[in-house]
Amino acid sequence: MHAAGAETTVPGGRARSARAARETAVDATCAAAVDLARAAAVEEAGDEQAVGAHLRVEAESDRIVLHRFACLTPAYRGWTWTVVVTRASRVRRVTVDDVVLIPGDDAMLAPEWVPWSERLRPGDVGVGDLLPTAIDDPRLALRVSDVEELVDTDEYVELGLGRSRVLSLTGREEAVERWYAGEAGPDASIAKVAPAACLTCGFHVRLAGALGRMFGACANELAPDDGRVTAIDHGCGAHSEALVAPSAHPEPILFDEDPSDLEPTDVEMLGVAAHPPGSVSDAVPEDQTDTGGPEPYGHS
Repeated sequence: MHAAGAETTVPGGRARSARAARETAVDATCAAAVDLARAAAVEEAGDEQAVGAHLRVEAESDRIVLHRFACLTPAYRGWTWTVVVTRASRVRRVTVDDVVLIPGDDAMLAPEWVPWSERLRPGDVGVGDLLPTAIDDPRLALRVSDVEELVDTDEYVELGLGRSRVLSLTGREEAVERWYAGEAGPDASIAKVAPAACLTCGFHVRLAGALGRMFGACANELAPDDGRVTAIDHGCGAHSEALVAPSAHPEPILFDEDPSDLEPTDVEMLGVAAHPPGSVSDAVPEDQTDTGGPEPYGHS
């Protein structure tokens, strides 16, 4: 056992170091090709004013050298033009291999990419927009049985506990007419192009009493009517069943890549494969008609 950095003797009397690592030397011929590298950077930038001073030369490998130039384009503060030049062995002629714009330590960079489902904010859904909901969206749950009508609709009585007066029949009728004819009703622009009505949306919470026959409150934070009263035949692109997307965080599925020991009848489909990038077909396969499963949508 020898200590790190200790020299050992090899046959022939030559000494070597256990840590010795030869650093690549800068090729003098390639390092001298500053004008060639600048001309390549200017051609790539399309503007001579966008290429600044020559900053340094770095050795990438044997006879491969990087020339760094300052980038003067205002939109790329802190970036550098990097020109890769090289030459063949025993050849004095230098050629340009590549020109790239590389960010430095203080460069202005785009913010880290965030999935669309985390970028959405209330108010982003407009007229004609569709907002997919994941099949395992924690805000929604499958109903235990068929939807039942409210039991207190016909015999509802406003007790008015703690209040000296309550909404009269006239007050309710005026509210109904006002809400139904306004932006909460079926004639609103966003409702006319909605994929479905609020009545079938999982985020729609029906009001109690007589008003519950026609109205409910929206509980989708990304919908334009969140926290507002809407008619049951109102609608928007944030409907819970407008587009059912696959899970945003699917569980991994173990897959045996060697099915040689399986019979065809032993293979079971465990998941739905994602479509390749690009538009998906509008045609509905015969075996998926009225299955209620996730439907493809949009672009990748």
